[in-house]
Amino acid sequence: MPDLLASLAQALGLASQHRPLVTFPGTGALASTFAVTDFASASIGVAGLAVAELLHQQGQPVTHLEVDRRLASFWFASSLRPMGWAPAPPWDPIAGDYPTADGWIRLHTNAPHHRAAALSVLGDCADRDAVAAAVSQWQGQDLESAVVAAHGCAAQMLNLAQWRAHPQGTAVAAEALVATVAGPEQPRMAWSGNRTEPLAGIRVLDLTRILAGPVATRFLASMGADVLRIDPPGWEEPSLVAEVTLGKRCARLDLHDSLDRISFERLLAQADVLVHGYRADALENLGYDSASLQRLAPGLVNVSLNAYGWTGPWRNRRGFDSLVQMSTGIAAAGQQWRQADKPVPLPVQALDMATGYLIAAAAIDGVRERLASGRGSASRLSLARTAKALVDHGQVTADLPLSAEGSGDLASQIEHTPWGPAQRLVPPLRIDGTPMQWASPASELGASPATFI
Repeated sequence: MPDLLASLAQALGLASQHRPLVTFPGTGALASTFAVTDFASASIGVAGLAVAELLHQQGQPVTHLEVDRRLASFWFASSLRPMGWAPAPPWDPIAGDYPTADGWIRLHTNAPHHRAAALSVLGDCADRDAVAAAVSQWQGQDLESAVVAAHGCAAQMLNLAQWRAHPQGTAVAAEALVATVAGPEQPRMAWSGNRTEPLAGIRVLDLTRILAGPVATRFLASMGADVLRIDPPGWEEPSLVAEVTLGKRCARLDLHDSLDRISFERLLAQADVLVHGYRADALENLGYDSASLQRLAPGLVNVSLNAYGWTGPWRNRRGFDSLVQMSTGIAAAGQQWRQADKPVPLPVQALDMATGYLIAAAAIDGVRERLASGRGSASRLSLARTAKALVDHGQVTADLPLSAEGSGDLASQIEHTPWGPAQRLVPPLRIDGTPMQWASPASELGASPATFI
């Protein structure tokens, strides 16, 4: 575990001489052929190290931080425990894995337009059985290509060796886990935070959706940042919104509308951090490439993520955690480990979650650098590159199971959400004097005006 944490910290450029003692109490692990609990704990830990580095720079050194392995594992699944209500189902009825004529493929159809794209290829299928019958007539690569060409989301299952030999796998392997480029020097920003809320006064513009980006900005909110999430009109995440909007305000803007673009550019000029999860070319096509962003917001800390990496033939491909697991060999390795007759994914969406905490760490370190030198920065991460880091950490043969969740794992306060009362799990990261805490409960998308506090 210390070696994994050190590797992630090195990828972010966090200074080794200032690292506090980090401990990982608890035993057991999520059942997987990969070290998912280790990866969960280390990724949360590296976000904590970024906080510690920021506090050290401001003369408030952290000597010790702790990541609870059980709680880290639980948070990688979900943190919210509704009381008397339930979120919407996490998957569309036809989303999932299907046998093809030569293997397996996964269809991701949660968004209505992605479902429509898949059905435009497969035909008018009334239910899951009809989809399965249609899929079975296709070669996996041909169906994947057809769905992607229709602007949908699909992934043929490859094994680890096939992914390493794939042009996209080769491209991703050459990328850094976190690639950061410093911006031009600007006047230094003054720190308005404190030991309890290190990011107080930091304005974060959140242009992310399912799931890594929202996890990142939820962590930034826990450290006191003012997080404003922007979604387009009509976008909904009914199964996840209560999980990931904790501590944020959520507004809507249409970046294809001239008046909304004016509002967005006003917000951008006020923001210290921008986190976005669009495909590699999406913001550029809207007129907001890196140079334009720095011109509109000098000194901006700009952190972006995508699914399949920033180079190679798939750099602009739509993707989600479950699809990347299929492409990169993770689901096939799980199938082999369990000796199953179908793909076996990770027990949680660990690529999303781990990437989220790495994004948060990159953003916090970008703020630290801006406080020190005035320089903004642009950082890039991807789910596929995080997958490589997980695979490279190695496969495990056996581990003790985690002890079951109990009432002592729940925070005592009740969170009053728009959907009903709920409790959160106790946060997994503990830094003396700097608790993970949120100023507001989860909120509905579009519930707030498009303004910072």
